[in-house]
Parts: sequence; C-alpha cells; structure tokens
Amino acid sequence: MMWTEIDAHISQVTGEKFHSQQRRSVGGGCINQGYAVCDDQRTYFVKLNQASQVTMFEVEALGLQQMLQTSTIRVPKPICWGIAGNSGYLVLEWLEIGGGNTKSWFEMGRKLAAMHKTASNQGFGWDMNNTIGSTPQINTWTANWAEFYAKHRLGYQFQLAKRRGGDFPQQKDLLTAIPELLTHQPQPSLVHGDLWSGNAGCTTSGEPVIFDPATYFGDREVDIAMTELFGGFPAAFYHGYNEFWCLDQGYERRKNLYNLYHILNHFNLFGGGYASQANRMIAQILG
Repeated sequence: MMWTEIDAHISQVTGEKFHSQQRRSVGGGCINQGYAVCDDQRTYFVKLNQASQVTMFEVEALGLQQMLQTSTIRVPKPICWGIAGNSGYLVLEWLEIGGGNTKSWFEMGRKLAAMHKTASNQGFGWDMNNTIGSTPQINTWTANWAEFYAKHRLGYQFQLAKRRGGDFPQQKDLLTAIPELLTHQPQPSLVHGDLWSGNAGCTTSGEPVIFDPATYFGDREVDIAMTELFGGFPAAFYHGYNEFWCLDQGYERRKNLYNLYHILNHFNLFGGGYASQANRMIAQILG
C-alpha cells in the first residue's frame, strides 16, 4: 500500500505514469532507509523514516532546491515527499555514483566555491530549522556570525550534551572566547552544512555531486573544515576551490572550532568517545 501511494505521488508530480516494478535497498546512511525504485524506464531514490520525521525530509528537499537554483554544483533533484502509511518519504532523482578522478574533484572544489558565492542579505541562518543527522539544527536569522555560531551551533549542542550527561569543563570559557576567535567578517554563504566524504561523490560520467545537506547561510569555511574531518577530500578538491575563491587568512585556526560542532553532534547522536575528543579539541582551541 505504501509503495502504491509513493508511485502515485511520483506519477502525479512528474506527469508520467510510474509503477515501481523493482525496489532494492541501498545505503541511506544511519538515519534513514534508502531504496532504488525502478519501472522499466526510470529509477528514483526513495528515503524512508517514521511519519513523524517527514518535516526533516521537507527541509532537506527545500535545501536541495535552493542549491539547485544556484546552477553551480550538481545535487539530486527532489521529486516529491509526504507520508504513506506509517512512513515519511522523500523521492529524489537517481544519480549513478561512480569513482571520479582528479579532474572531477578539482571541479567539485570550483563548483562548491561558486555555490558559496550565493549570499544572503538577511544575515546568517535560514528560513526554517532543519537537522544535522537527526539532531535539530537551529537557523534563526542573526546579523553577527560569531553570535550565531556561539548560540545556535555550539551553545545548542552543549545544551543537548548536558542532557546526555556530557561533561565539558571548558565549555563556558570557549563560548566566551568565540567573539575573539571569529574576528573575521565572512559573508553569509549558502553552505551544504554536512559536507563529509559520505555526502559527496561523482557520477559515473565524472560529474561532481553533493547530497544529504543541512543547508543554511553561514561562513563558507564550515564546509571546507568538515571535508577535512573524516578522512579528507582529494587534494585536487582544495586546489579547485582555492583557484576559484581563495580561503581567508586564519582558516587553519578556525577549522577546529567549526569541526567541534560535528564532534559534539556525534556525541549527542552516538555517545561514546566523542566527549573526550570534544574536550581535547576545546583545550586545543583555547590553547
């Protein structure tokens, strides 16, 4: 019944009759289930979660649409989303991800830099809250970047971590120091927000693609910092990025502060050793 409803929604939105004849499970990350659904002509990527999570899919789709509108880097086009039975779903364009070569990764860097040129005149934030993994991400519009980052990124994660029993002795010192640590004046760039290696790739034809965003307008360096967090992107990516738009002075100092957000979020999602990693990072930042 659920799949019949999803098929009907795809048919309605695309204006072409779609009846899925084959459905196979594919990697949807640790938060959602992912499926490739096909008829004899077309394939779509479908993400499923509980019906209560449908808002998470809606804001992901809106983020992808905003990135698409920049006509810079390829992202999967959102087709439709909704609730069928007990499940929330999001249907996306199917992209066949392959290997990618040095040229592809150079282009990935250039195209991401081009997307980052898209600025907001409302300040830092986004029109609605979304999620980072399954954690709420607060995007209240804020004029000052240091204030936005202290309150809606690190401050919010520390609040959640306290409920989980996380102990961060230098938390207050860090939050107090943020205005001194973030003295540069970045433009509010459209960022992916969750750009690790699992959320980027190249199509089989070599075209760079990014997906699974946690979109907002922030310092573009948050994306670059995260690409270095879990294994790093190929060197060609950074060459391409800097050729199009060179990183600001002081990025190396700010990188750890930006990646702390994701380590705290991993503590809030998964617990374990991420608390001690976060405390080491805080000590290093305050050094």
